[in-house]
Amino acid sequence: MITHKNISVFFIFLLLFLFVLKADKGINELWFFIVIVPFIAINIYGTSRISSNYIIKAFCNNPSETEKKIALTFDDGPSIYTLEVLELLKKYDAKATFFCIGKNIEKHPEILKQVIAEGHLVGNHSYSHSKFFDFYTEPTIRKELQKTDQLLEKFTSKKINFFRPPYGVTTPSIGRALKITGHKVIGWNIRSLDGGTTNQELILNRIKKRVCPGGIVLLHDTAPHSVLVLEQFLQFLQQNNYEVVSVEELLKLNAYEFERG
Repeated sequence: MITHKNISVFFIFLLLFLFVLKADKGINELWFFIVIVPFIAINIYGTSRISSNYIIKAFCNNPSETEKKIALTFDDGPSIYTLEVLELLKKYDAKATFFCIGKNIEKHPEILKQVIAEGHLVGNHSYSHSKFFDFYTEPTIRKELQKTDQLLEKFTSKKINFFRPPYGVTTPSIGRALKITGHKVIGWNIRSLDGGTTNQELILNRIKKRVCPGGIVLLHDTAPHSVLVLEQFLQFLQQNNYEVVSVEELLKLNAYEFERG
């Protein structure tokens, strides 16, 4: 299995071998460039693709699921649009998992309370969702996760078990932080890209083509176009006899660990 640890060890030994050859044979320095470039490329691919499990294992779908079951997940809330999402989920009798940003929880605590009251799950999506989150050190990442957990646990009364990294990027620092916090990383295998475009037809067609038993869909509860796409998608799932279940049920994993005393 290709992991960050295995690749790093391999390339370190390769570079040491080149240093020995350079000292002994005087090889061309171009060889170092030839080795370093693939190492950088592999790291960029591995850290940016959550399903690669390059840094840490991520649960992106249930490939063993044969029944027409699929999970909906929403990132970046809570927001005012979360209320519209909740109305649609209730209308179509669907349960979802909301990955929440800590600073947004502070802005909309009542909305988060409603999410939980209506039977949906919540997970950690960092406190700041900073564009520089991938460059944070382990202690900073850990503090963000713990701060957001504390905010969520005021409403769940249980320890938060699920984490989705901002932008789906995993780094060694994130991996080290997760070893301490114990979160399970939840990814996806059906990405809507509704955070990058407002073209409803493009978004809807993209996710419809990728629908499959055991899939996890990534949407956002932060914009009106996402809400409009959601209703059309729920109609599509209903017409095709798909059951929308929680990530917890789909993956057979616990979203929360224990009740706080």
